[in-house]
Amino acid sequence: MIDLDPLDQVARELAAREPIFHRAEFGTRRSDFEGMTTDDFWEIGASGRIYSRAFVLDALEQRHRTPVVERLIVTDFACRRIVADVYLATYRLEQADGRLSRRSTLWRRSPQGWKALYHQGTLISDPVGQTDPVQR
Repeated sequence: MIDLDPLDQVARELAAREPIFHRAEFGTRRSDFEGMTTDDFWEIGASGRIYSRAFVLDALEQRHRTPVVERLIVTDFACRRIVADVYLATYRLEQADGRLSRRSTLWRRSPQGWKALYHQGTLISDPVGQTDPVQR
């Protein structure tokens, strides 16, 4: 067995969780989503609107009342350590309707598992020629 660099291991764990709130294996009930977010979690949506944890939890509960089938493609995934036990996950998300966005989630490793502190989605208005200028 090959030992992974600690950051590589964290990146694998977080990549399995993204896009956040869209991985059924981590739960589809409100209590599941509560467990994967901190009490002060908040989000900036692709619209630029700010959403509280309560609003996000209500929206997720509503969305998962009926089975959700989505085609989501994650590319350009990257992970960076910010401070002890806090990591930034970034990626590009393509949805079935052709909608493209860049996403970022701040994650904290806790004794109860990974918990999201913050999430943001930004629409990509002109994907032609889009390259990631960040060197990895």
